[in-house]
Amino acid sequence: MGKTFRSGFTLIEVLLVIAILAILAAVVIVAINPAKQFGEAQNAQRRSDVRTILDAVHQYSIDNYGAYPSDSIPSGESCLDEGADICAENVSCSGVNLDDLAVGEEYITSIPMDPSGGSDQVTGYLIHEFNGRIGVCAPSAYGTDPISVMR
Repeated sequence: MGKTFRSGFTLIEVLLVIAILAILAAVVIVAINPAKQFGEAQNAQRRSDVRTILDAVHQYSIDNYGAYPSDSIPSGESCLDEGADICAENVSCSGVNLDDLAVGEEYITSIPMDPSGGSDQVTGYLIHEFNGRIGVCAPSAYGTDPISVMR
């Protein structure tokens, strides 16, 4: 009687392949870092929103002989420290109401909301005035540096 051979994988071989795949998957996940990618995507949206608000305020000011769309824009050197919340559209809040920008969609179609920091009352963005210049910032930006633009 001869020996019969069975083809297949041993348990050790299967476990070794699974371990290698797990290590490769872990390396790929760390390299891609979905949380960082998501945070950076939100920051791109914040940069766009901050510039959109600032451009709309600037254009409004040009069209209205230097007047701003709100008399309650606070003065201060730093947007993060002295800036006031920008109210959500069609909402009364203790911050700065910029609804005039969106009336008739003349300057902006709608007041942008921060992707993660907005609420029913405020947009998650701040605005301030310093030496005749307007600044808009996003205090809840991903990472260590806030997003701030001044014109």
